[in-house]
Amino acid sequence: MGEAPRGTDAGTYPRSGTARAEDALALVRLAGGARPVAALVDWLARRAGGTAAVVTGEGAVVAAAPGSPAQDTVAAVGDLYRRGMPSGVTGTDRQHTVHMAAVGSGAYLVLHGRDGFRHGTLLADAAPLVELALRSDECARDRRRMADVRAHGREAVLHLLVAGSVTLAHRVAGAMGDILPGPLRVCVVESSGLDRAAAGERLERTAGGVAWVVPCPVRSRHLIALVPADVPSWEDAVLDEIPGCRIGVSADVPLRDTALGYEQAFHALAVARRAPGRWSRFGRHDGLAPLLGDEGARWAAQLLRPVLAHQPGRSSDPGPEELLATLASWLTFGAGAVQHLKIHRNTLTARLRLVQELLGLDLLRGVGPRSAVWLALRLRAPHTPPAPGRLADLDALLAAPATLTWARARVAPLTPACRDAVRAWLRADTRLAAGAASLGLSPPGLRKRLVRAEEATGRSLLDAPSATYELWLALTALGLL
Repeated sequence: MGEAPRGTDAGTYPRSGTARAEDALALVRLAGGARPVAALVDWLARRAGGTAAVVTGEGAVVAAAPGSPAQDTVAAVGDLYRRGMPSGVTGTDRQHTVHMAAVGSGAYLVLHGRDGFRHGTLLADAAPLVELALRSDECARDRRRMADVRAHGREAVLHLLVAGSVTLAHRVAGAMGDILPGPLRVCVVESSGLDRAAAGERLERTAGGVAWVVPCPVRSRHLIALVPADVPSWEDAVLDEIPGCRIGVSADVPLRDTALGYEQAFHALAVARRAPGRWSRFGRHDGLAPLLGDEGARWAAQLLRPVLAHQPGRSSDPGPEELLATLASWLTFGAGAVQHLKIHRNTLTARLRLVQELLGLDLLRGVGPRSAVWLALRLRAPHTPPAPGRLADLDALLAAPATLTWARARVAPLTPACRDAVRAWLRADTRLAAGAASLGLSPPGLRKRLVRAEEATGRSLLDAPSATYELWLALTALGLL
């Protein structure tokens, strides 16, 4: 057999009509797959036995294989773009000929391979599919941007609900084209098997499109879902859809009590982590705040009065409501308040120091003062002014018969060993090492007992939001601290 004519090696295009059809089919498959632009460019470089790239008229390289194109090639693309030319060829021989074809959005597909004069047809076949892939990528980016905007909007609405601004939350949700549920259950979904966006999509789909799903602003593995109270149980379906997840569900609460529902769901999640079914619903119970009535509201107003009367020195400084919102977030999330409020940790520290000075309480190092302020925020009624004269103090409120009944119910599920562990932990201001030393235990030993206390009470202790304040109040009322 004689020597094959020049230009018929593996890199030459086209060899035959059949080969061209096979290449076209390969291009179509790549265009419909994952990361289509990069996949197409990589295939073209290998098929041509050279290099391929997508370059914008401004000189940005969108994709390239096996490496970035030469600067003179980028300059040639820029020249075509400025002249408004749909295609072009640069080079003077087979080894240096570069084909360029417009693929929309000011970008060009560039191909340089062996026997370069013969690759114009390959470029013509590939260019429409590369353009389609670019548009697909752009649409995907737009969808992600819209999803981000929607997520941020929903997070803002959740902040308003937690702050008690229900009317404003309805307005913002309406402007987004959404409707907030009435009586609802708050669900916290903890997922480690999927990225959070995918878990959120599955959660919304499984809940029939009626759940208001928000990525938790504090915990990266958590989703918060507001589900209408009349929706049938859907937890098992979510567990099947989202691998490795756990779900905590609140009791039915009105929209204005979304913050309470979140705490309940978080406590239920602490139980769900150890439950065989991987989900748990918070049991109904009466909180302490409703039992203290008007006397409790007046006490709370008196305690918080220095903050409410605070006049910021500058217009940019936080006012009373912002200070109380910061305090509530810190009591709920601890250091996570930085993510919740979207502020710098130094800003959080400065605000807490100001609140401490105004209240005259050591909040940073005393679980007792924190518990008192936590209760005051729960009792605070916006239109209840401090009454003149002497008011009942916290000890008097905790000594009331209704409070004692509540306190016994809170402590009753604890075994003696768990009760002693909780007491030691609270006396040590929730420091594991100090609490363990007072009991002659190791810190891991005390932690195990606190975990058993979580299981017994159905409440989170070691992670915020924590039942720390409730248990401190209950044990104090019973004289156990």
